[in-house]
Amino acid sequence: MVRRQRRTTLDRLRLIEEPSKRARFVTDQTSTANQWPADAGAYDLISPARKRLGWALMAAATLGLLAIIVIEILYKTEAGTVGFETWRPVVYAYVLWGVALGVGQVLMRGEDGQRALFLLPALLFTIAMVIFPTLFGFYIALTDWNLSSFSGRKFNGLDNFWQMLGDPYYRNALFNMVLYVLAVLVEYVIAFGLALLLNAQIRARKFFRVVFLMPLMLSPVAVSWMIGKSLMEYRFGPAATLARHLGWENPAFFSDPIIARISIMILDAWTFIPFMMIMLLAGLQAMSREVLEAARVDGANAWQTFWQVTFPLMLPVSVTAVILRIIFKLKLADIIITVTSGGPGGATDSVSSFIYREYRDRSNVGYGTMLAMAYLVIIVVFVTWLLKIANRFVRNVN
Repeated sequence: MVRRQRRTTLDRLRLIEEPSKRARFVTDQTSTANQWPADAGAYDLISPARKRLGWALMAAATLGLLAIIVIEILYKTEAGTVGFETWRPVVYAYVLWGVALGVGQVLMRGEDGQRALFLLPALLFTIAMVIFPTLFGFYIALTDWNLSSFSGRKFNGLDNFWQMLGDPYYRNALFNMVLYVLAVLVEYVIAFGLALLLNAQIRARKFFRVVFLMPLMLSPVAVSWMIGKSLMEYRFGPAATLARHLGWENPAFFSDPIIARISIMILDAWTFIPFMMIMLLAGLQAMSREVLEAARVDGANAWQTFWQVTFPLMLPVSVTAVILRIIFKLKLADIIITVTSGGPGGATDSVSSFIYREYRDRSNVGYGTMLAMAYLVIIVVFVTWLLKIANRFVRNVN
């Protein structure tokens, strides 16, 4: 009986002590939490030692990768005696750098670093397939690498750059690119007219849409052979035969420099006008019919409706279509290579076709890469300027 009373007394004491212990535990937790700022994020809750470890891991991996790359470049250029026979160690170091980068992000940022891991594959792919080839291209541009020479490539500084500045054929190719880009304005007018026609309520509208889109489905090389090598062949081609009946004695479409340029523009326009047409047609179909009906109710005729309503509303789509078409035009090469090979005398050369022939005909990799790198810089500057001008123009009109 006495033992039972003692147990009951002990149980009562425990029940009294447990709330006090719980209160002390909650108080300790609250005081610990109050040590952090109220606006502290997940990054602030990570210990400084862990952050330093993440920084050290990423820094060590980055320095190791850069050191291996520099050693290998010096060894391959015969400027150093220490190096590797293959580039495999660089690849291994690159993979380890990616792993260290991911682990370092997790150590430094915690859960945010884990989310950043999903971007790591895309980052590594971009570096490996875009940034590294570009940097390697700049290096090749500073060498005299020629595939017909057995001496390999040697660093020659800015010799290729000075040669490029004095190359009349390269300047001619740049001039041709200006003409080809200006031809986009004519293509835009034709594409807009076709889009308006196909947007109207006409018979067999779906049939004509498919017919006008057919050139876009064909390869530019196929178009070059079908039209440039067949229809426009100066001896037996249907276009040449028709030109003779109209009084043109020697209808050589690709012998005269001016006519050859115009012929290349026509071939390229026939292939890519449907691209702009389908974009403009999509913009017209997305336009509100109520706006056009309101303009007609106000007494506007067809031209006033187009110029004061349709055209301003279509400006964003028009600017997008023209800019994309200009970007495609800057890469023009396949039609020229197939039909004229840049002739006559380089009169139809674009920059891309000229660079291609520099590689293929002269095996001049170093100089051709310098031309390509210079053209890349020109394109980046031009497209950036074009986007700014286009945005300003659309804002002012609207």
